[in-house]
Amino acid sequence: MDERPLTVAAVRSVGPDAIAIDFETPASFDAQPGQFVKLTLSVDGAEESRFYTISSPDVTETFEVTVGIDPEGDVAPVLADLAAGDEVRATGPFGSDYYEGEPRAVLLTGGPGIGPGIGIAERALDEGNEAVLVYRDDEPIHEDRLAALRERGATVHVLGDDDPLGAVVDEVTADGGQLFIYGFADFIDAATGALEAAGVGTEDAKIENFG
Repeated sequence: MDERPLTVAAVRSVGPDAIAIDFETPASFDAQPGQFVKLTLSVDGAEESRFYTISSPDVTETFEVTVGIDPEGDVAPVLADLAAGDEVRATGPFGSDYYEGEPRAVLLTGGPGIGPGIGIAERALDEGNEAVLVYRDDEPIHEDRLAALRERGATVHVLGDDDPLGAVVDEVTADGGQLFIYGFADFIDAATGALEAAGVGTEDAKIENFG
C-alpha cells in the first residue's frame, strides 16, 4: 500500500493519559472501524512508525485514532503535541477483524481495545443493529461516548482490571452475535478463557491482539 500524508483536524483528551486524533480523510481512503493504520513521523531526527486502530464509526470526512500516552514513550508524546494542520504519513488500512454489518456485535475490550470497540458499537447502532460492549480498565476513557451508547440503547459494562469476566460474559453472549475481542495479550487470554468456560466457541471471533 502506498504511503500518503494525513492532515490533523483535531487533537483532544479523552481520559487519563489518552488522546484522540482526528485526521482529514484523504481521497480514495476507505476503512472500517476495527481496521488499523501505520503512522510514521519524525522523532528526534529519526523516522518512527506505530500502528493505531481506527476508533471512529466511519471515515466519511475525518477519521479518529485513539492513542494512549506513555510519557516515556518515543512516539505517543510527539503525537500528543500535534495540532490542527500538522501532517504525519500513513499506510493502510490493514486488518481483517473489523465490523462488517453484523446484526449483533458483542465486543469484549480491554485497555486500548476500547478504541475499535467503541467505534464498532457506534457503527452498529448507526446501521440499526445491536451493540453489546464490555470494557475492562481501571482508568476508563471515552466516558462521554460510553454514556451516549447507553442512551442509544447499547448494553455497556465497564469493569475494573481485577473484576472477573465470567458472569458478564455469560450474560452478553446468551443471545449470540458476532464476537470481537480487542486488547493486550493478557486480556485476550482472560476473555477467551471466560468464553470457553461459558461454552462459547471462539473459532469465528474477530480478535486483535495489541501485544
